[in-house]
Amino acid sequence: MDIIFGRNKKEQQEPVRTQVTGKIPTWLQGTLLRNGPGMHTVGETKYNHWFDGLALIHSFTIRDSEVYYRSKYLRSDTYTSNIEANRIVVSEFGTMAYPDPCKNIFSKAFSYLSHTIPDFTDNCLINIIKCGEDFYATTETNYIRRINPQTLETLEKVDYRKYVAVNLATAHPHYDAAGNVLNMGTSIVDKGKTKYVIFKIPATVPEDKKKENSCLKHTEVFCSIPSRSLLSPSYYHSFGITENYIVFIEQPFRLDILKMATAYIRGVSWASCLAFHREDKTHIHIIDQRTRKPVVTKYYTDPMVVFHHVNAYEEDGCILFDVIAYKDNSLYQLFYLANLNQDFEENSRLTSIPTLKRFAVPLHVDENAEVGSNLIKLASTTATALKEKDDQVYCQPESLYEGLELPRINYTHNGKPYRYVFAAEVQWSPIPTQILKYDILTKSSLKWREEHCWPAEPLFVPTPGAKDEDDGVILSAIVSTDPQKLPFLLILDAKNFTELARASVDVEMHLDLHGLFIPEVRELAHPKESPAGAPDCGVPP
Repeated sequence: MDIIFGRNKKEQQEPVRTQVTGKIPTWLQGTLLRNGPGMHTVGETKYNHWFDGLALIHSFTIRDSEVYYRSKYLRSDTYTSNIEANRIVVSEFGTMAYPDPCKNIFSKAFSYLSHTIPDFTDNCLINIIKCGEDFYATTETNYIRRINPQTLETLEKVDYRKYVAVNLATAHPHYDAAGNVLNMGTSIVDKGKTKYVIFKIPATVPEDKKKENSCLKHTEVFCSIPSRSLLSPSYYHSFGITENYIVFIEQPFRLDILKMATAYIRGVSWASCLAFHREDKTHIHIIDQRTRKPVVTKYYTDPMVVFHHVNAYEEDGCILFDVIAYKDNSLYQLFYLANLNQDFEENSRLTSIPTLKRFAVPLHVDENAEVGSNLIKLASTTATALKEKDDQVYCQPESLYEGLELPRINYTHNGKPYRYVFAAEVQWSPIPTQILKYDILTKSSLKWREEHCWPAEPLFVPTPGAKDEDDGVILSAIVSTDPQKLPFLLILDAKNFTELARASVDVEMHLDLHGLFIPEVRELAHPKESPAGAPDCGVPP
């Protein structure tokens, strides 16, 4: 596992021409941007968790059937501080750092106070998002970093807190047809309250405020949801959206604020302050986008952990939403580097299997319905919602498929009825070994796999003018556990999952997490071939 997880990856700062085999569709023009951890050792110090590694952004620029690759570490303040010190001096979620172990007692006390509600890292290693005409590397803190999608240069640091009171925010926002961004974050003990804040970033700056060229300056709070616990808010990685509603899962995987406030002085990581409470319920919040208020009915389901929402839509007075669900939080535990590099097979068997589950939520509860009756009458799902006393509804999902993660869809169907899920198949191990196309209607699947290959999140790019939901291609960056096999960009026909082309490149490519495709970036200068050349929403509005 060390070849994938343990070794620091080298940058490829100048574009290098890949070796293309097969035929790339002539219409496929643009840049695939991907983000993920690439450096886990600085000097003599090491990060504890794979998700702590320093962000390495890489890109595949596709133009006229040629593909050019490049990669650069995000020059965050975190990266700069660590490299200058030649040791890890900025804390990540799974690794607590101490900038100067020789500080006196007064300095240590001041550092403790500053870490009670910490100024989190700007090591934005999870995703790439679009705001207006700009692109940002994101993580789950209040910081995002603007990047140049052409050169991968790191630009200014943005603090969400200047525009909305959040300490944490998801790296998985939603986009509407106009390109407006809807995201959510957690406000920790702000004015005596801990709440989940949904906020909206406009795609364009109003005409009367053109001098303020940043869309972020016009961020507005869409609505907020009080945390069920002042000092233990739920952890969440994403949320769902339909045409008229927002779906938020407040799961019993919670961050203990009091423990977090003392983590620094106790010498433990912030991740140690996260705990799964298997005795508690998972609460489902439905927010009406038209009124900006939660639906009054209280929905809940069994304890679970969800990282990724797949899609959600409305049907006959109900909301159907699909998620990848776990029975507990063991996935996060597995990605500690000590677990990845020792007894990996045994540890991975302990991980609960990620399962695609469909929930059905009735928007209107019949007052005359008997307690215990199923309120879901849809023929399209076996999911149930049982009426209980005190306006409560117990939702039981339909399990659709076991062993998949990193789900993507045709984003033009986001919030609408859809049929196909594209994902990485993981089976009994959290490591992706196959790319999967799952048909929700027929419950059938298509797969791509190749020996020694680990695929990244499969990103769908539609054919221009496409009418069918699966008319397009799948893009996935593939790394190999075989040192003799070059990494490559895989291009599949999304309909039949046959390989159209691959672009192999002789570089140290890392296993990434998330990203997006920027179609037809015509202003990109045609990259010059390097001497080292080899012998999301996929497509935001």
